[in-house]
Amino acid sequence: MEEPKHRIRALHTPTTVTVYQAYAPHLGLPAARDGRFPAAWKRERMTWIKPSFLWMMYRCGWATKADQETVLAVEITREGFDHALRHACLSHYAPGLHPDRATWQRALKHAPARVQWDPERDLHLNPLPYRSLQLGLAGETSRAYADDWTVSITDITPLAHEIHGLLQEGAEEEARALLPAETPYPAGDDLLTHLR
Repeated sequence: MEEPKHRIRALHTPTTVTVYQAYAPHLGLPAARDGRFPAAWKRERMTWIKPSFLWMMYRCGWATKADQETVLAVEITREGFDHALRHACLSHYAPGLHPDRATWQRALKHAPARVQWDPERDLHLNPLPYRSLQLGLAGETSRAYADDWTVSITDITPLAHEIHGLLQEGAEEEARALLPAETPYPAGDDLLTHLR
């Protein structure tokens, strides 16, 4: 069966969904140690979360890029994630979805979250023909993510390094076996119709 162009794939349970972020060690390590984002984490800034492990690896270069050396798996409540999707606005103007550019700009300005669909990545970080969700959280939504929705924070930098090392050795099947089990996230039309 062909993969739909816009579908959320994620590691999830009946009550939580796992998203990924990469930080400099001075932020990432305390967050993983304490299971919550430290006071130094700027809650007033927009933060982008990604349910795709491989898209995160593409973005952070397998945890080698500056200020992205610590990769976190952040387990958050599905209630919070769904709330953000329900109130999000696409980060770009889409004719046919938005009545006009001005309406979209107004919606974007006031939205507590925004969505961007980027090409999903394969194991070698090459682009695939379908898209991966990025969810930007701002204002109250960013604060809720950090302080209310977060269930657990795990430093998965060693996993990123292990998978990358296996790939460099040509052990593709062993690397693939270590990937998080991301399956289609049960987001109904009420969550995604306005975002695709």
